[in-house]
Amino acid sequence: MSQPLFHRVALIGIGLIGSSLARVLRRDSPATEIVACARRAETLAAVERLALADVTTHDPAEAAEGADLVVIATPLSAYAEIGRHIAPALKQGAILTDVGSVKEVVVRDLGPHVPEGVHFVPGHPVAGTEHSGPEAGFAELFRDRWCILIPLPETAPEAVANIGRMWEMAGMRVVTMTAAHHDRVLAMTSHLPHLIAYTIVGTATNLEESLKSEVIAFSASGFRDFTRIAASDPVMWRDIFLNNREAVLDVLQRFSEDLTALQRAIRWGEGDTLQELFTRTRAIRRSIIEAKQA
Repeated sequence: MSQPLFHRVALIGIGLIGSSLARVLRRDSPATEIVACARRAETLAAVERLALADVTTHDPAEAAEGADLVVIATPLSAYAEIGRHIAPALKQGAILTDVGSVKEVVVRDLGPHVPEGVHFVPGHPVAGTEHSGPEAGFAELFRDRWCILIPLPETAPEAVANIGRMWEMAGMRVVTMTAAHHDRVLAMTSHLPHLIAYTIVGTATNLEESLKSEVIAFSASGFRDFTRIAASDPVMWRDIFLNNREAVLDVLQRFSEDLTALQRAIRWGEGDTLQELFTRTRAIRRSIIEAKQA
């Protein structure tokens, strides 16, 4: 059997992403020892029941002790405290990475705690479902999706390459970019759509009771899609919006302006304007399908 890429991997946070990565490692790197860390006893009990880890613990420092790779997969608001807690336990040559959806805050909150001799490679596997918890994970979650890595100027290229190889093993296509660029791109492709979905479903819940029941009973595919997105983990998405506020507010302003123009076109019966917009946006959908992202 060939040597594993990492001998000991610590997963700090083992929800959808962490547990899916654990399943990939179990499948493709059986010699890798997996340590799972979570706050809740029920989560660790589920991990043990599903045999996703060799060791479980509530203590992030205990999880990080001796690990070649430490993956933080918690909500962003926990990063700074976790960074402080695990810093003394990180061994020389270890790689510290994460899976968060906002990257500038990761560099800000984790970076100062990374000891000399530890490689820091922020990352974002752009994959997910509306489900959460270790039971929700599956090894195929990452297949044909993009993983964005954020190498810092001081990051050793071999550390970036090793993280990239792990995500490629999971079936992902790996690309690198700066933290600021990542946050602007994801504000448009992920964060704004979630904000819109939460708003639309929230509007539906504020309808008078008789109409609300009919909205649920007669949900067309469009509304069903919004409810799926809006069912995503509320703590995670709270943290994303608070920590990527500038980029989100920028694209939200652009969206508001476009929505006002669309409102005007409907009010004045400008059919050509509507058809041109719908034709253009239909082409985007085809492009996404061709890129195998749908």
